[in-house]
Amino acid sequence: MFRRSAQSVAAGAARRTAKDLRVGETGTICCLEDPEMALKLLEMGCVPGVKVRLSGRAPLGDPLMLVLGDEEYTLSVRASEAATILLKE
Repeated sequence: MFRRSAQSVAAGAARRTAKDLRVGETGTICCLEDPEMALKLLEMGCVPGVKVRLSGRAPLGDPLMLVLGDEEYTLSVRASEAATILLKE
């Protein structure tokens, strides 16, 4: 049986991604986790320091609709892609 140590649970809880946002909730992009996905996300406006708001989810939870920055730029991303966008605490 697989068991998590207290340290791994605490480390996982501290890491928050764009996928973890609830509809209407905002966060600020800290960094991008996946190096291969980072270039694609950077080109689409997911730059560290930009505010991001989850404006909606598809009925089955994928894709997610994110609103980036003050310009209200809307971006749809897969849940797996949103999971690589780390947010500041």
